[in-house]
Amino acid sequence: MKPTCPGNPLERYSSRREFFYVGLLGGLGLSLPGFLQHKAMADQKFYETKEGVAKGIIHIFLPGGLAHQESFDPKPLAPSEYRGPFGAIDTKIPGVQFGEFMKHTAQIADKVTIIRSMTHGEAAHERGTHNMFTGYRPSPALEYPSIGSVISHELGPKNNLPPYVCVPSVPNEYANSGYLSSAFGPFALGADPAQSNFKVRDLNLPEGISDERFARRRSLLETVDHHFRSIEKSDELDSMDAFYQHAYKLISSQQAREAFNLEAEPAALRDEYGRTQAGQRMILARRLVESGVRFVSLTVGSWDHHDNLKAGIQGNMPPVDQAIAALIRDLDRRGLLDSTLVMVTSEFGRTPKINPTGGRDHWPRVFSTMLAGGGVKGGMVYGSSDALGGEPENDPVTVADLATTIYNQIGINADKELMAPGNRPIEICQGGRILEEILSKKA
Repeated sequence: MKPTCPGNPLERYSSRREFFYVGLLGGLGLSLPGFLQHKAMADQKFYETKEGVAKGIIHIFLPGGLAHQESFDPKPLAPSEYRGPFGAIDTKIPGVQFGEFMKHTAQIADKVTIIRSMTHGEAAHERGTHNMFTGYRPSPALEYPSIGSVISHELGPKNNLPPYVCVPSVPNEYANSGYLSSAFGPFALGADPAQSNFKVRDLNLPEGISDERFARRRSLLETVDHHFRSIEKSDELDSMDAFYQHAYKLISSQQAREAFNLEAEPAALRDEYGRTQAGQRMILARRLVESGVRFVSLTVGSWDHHDNLKAGIQGNMPPVDQAIAALIRDLDRRGLLDSTLVMVTSEFGRTPKINPTGGRDHWPRVFSTMLAGGGVKGGMVYGSSDALGGEPENDPVTVADLATTIYNQIGINADKELMAPGNRPIEICQGGRILEEILSKKA
């Protein structure tokens, strides 16, 4: 069963302050339940300025467990019960093949690194998903923050945009802020970019509210703020000031609103990505990182193919293949690939042998991941699985290795300790190493 996200509980504040928030902002119809509550404690003075090779990251997560044999690591010489129902095709990397439904990605393989030796020990969807979103194994004692939330915590917002955005929604409970404040959780669109009437919730003023009226409400609220600040000196009020500032910046900034304006993209380019969920989510992700969002997480497809793997791959893979290739080409044309790290992951792989119902079951022992841009080499395959796709044969890569490398590329030291509840220091990522072998020298 796929993990579901119950959403972040709304934090509660002082009664008088809350009254004015509901009475004034609520009167405007500005709920902003995602971004605003997450920014309640986000004050710029807490952020450290860092520079990484990657300025933004796009995480494309394929939920359910992508079969590596039908994607990045086909086994054309294996017996048919292991090989599966499809053939393999050549790529731009000499001697390297992908599954036959990845014809578009095969043509940009010279710009990516494929890791064929990812491995962990969690065969349940929830636990495998936790691994890939946090870099940690699940623990009953601590709720770990997602990679996106750590990046939000360490680097903060840029250009009045949320540092961490989920497209179209928060995909699972492990994509949240964990032991960090909800100030560092994701902003979720609340709508799918593939919809013809796509519109991000809460970014526009409600009907009948002009910019002038909005400004007057803001002035009134600031007057109320000043009054209570003079009476109640507390950190809670200071954090709420940041809450309001981020609210107004997001709503009033034309630059911020324009970042989400998918209609500004040329029709031909949207067609190149594909007028599909995969295509429109990925073109919006590119638009967001181009505008200043630091981490975009998107999900697409359903890959839990225990039964009839053939139909599952035929239905899911073509639009994803088209969109991934279009994203890499688009970033490259714009000169953004070197500064944007794209990663394609899934919670685990699938069993080496086809089961009696024509599917593959959960298999975390070895699976594949794709990285591109952001200082990662192009045209490379790192690690390998054995002849049947059942175990790592060379250079196994752990989730901690992958997370540590991702943090390194965006300028974060994964050995840094953050404070968990009880003033307990916890490393951002423990036990991983930077995969220097896949990084370009110029990085």
